[in-house]
Amino acid sequence: MKKYVSVRGLLAMVLLLASFKGISQTKEKAKSYWPNGARLVISVSMQFETGGQPEGAESPFSGNPLPKGQPDLAADSWFRYGGKEGIYRMLDLWKKYDIKVTSHVVGQAAVKYPEVAKAIADQGHEIAAHGMTWDNQWNKSYADELAFVKKGIDTVEAITGKRGVGYNSNWLRRGPNTLKVLQELGFLYHIDDLSHDEPFITLVNGKRFVVIPYTLRNNDIVNIEGKHWSPDQFLNQLKLEFDQLYKEGATKRRMMSVSFHDRIGGSPAVVNVMEQFIKYTKTKPGVVYMRKDDIARLVQNDPNTPIDNSEEQYNK
Repeated sequence: MKKYVSVRGLLAMVLLLASFKGISQTKEKAKSYWPNGARLVISVSMQFETGGQPEGAESPFSGNPLPKGQPDLAADSWFRYGGKEGIYRMLDLWKKYDIKVTSHVVGQAAVKYPEVAKAIADQGHEIAAHGMTWDNQWNKSYADELAFVKKGIDTVEAITGKRGVGYNSNWLRRGPNTLKVLQELGFLYHIDDLSHDEPFITLVNGKRFVVIPYTLRNNDIVNIEGKHWSPDQFLNQLKLEFDQLYKEGATKRRMMSVSFHDRIGGSPAVVNVMEQFIKYTKTKPGVVYMRKDDIARLVQNDPNTPIDNSEEQYNK
């Protein structure tokens, strides 16, 4: 007697094959687009700037400046908070969750608060460069800009024993020569770019230079300087950004940048927000917190790292 497959049986076979195909596609989508096997990398910046600010620097009192030459003692005390309280509170948080961050250190901040700069380095965080003082670079000659960057990095290295390989200009406002200056001084990467949600390569004098994109969205100085968002809104911003990037991380390389500044991110409410966010991210598999120099070394020679020469006219 010939055996025939019933319509119901045939349908079951089709559904079974479809399910196998679905599982296969799911596994393919779940593969990592990072060399270290992560689905989403989160990189935290902890800018140490206390004491490097010029007269009249941005503060909660900037809208009502005092006459030139008159010391603004209230503003000065606001900046001192970063060196007295903020950095140490954030260091306690990173230690609690075994997270290593990147700290771009202003040279003058390290001079005025050497014990703070040393504490950052001693706990295994990346010491990166942020100029000697809060000063513009876009209006400097090549030689003056090189001297400015070199003095900052040499000063911080003499205090911490760590020489930075990453750079952040004041308010991201680098000039046409900045990347060539950084390359000449042996830097590996810079963060003064907002154009991507993943690291990429740009060519400087024909050589590969890593760009680790920064953020204005997930940035305390933009959102909660007392002028815009409250801490609870900031937490919601971080979660929404994380959820979207984590979803995209199934099919492409994604990185999330979060930025804190000593006097703002180190406040009790913002540290509380960040702790809640850390706990939230740890409920998902494949989430890794990394220093920016470690990310840069991972992607520097990875053939999957995109190359973007949008600024080629300045980097030749």
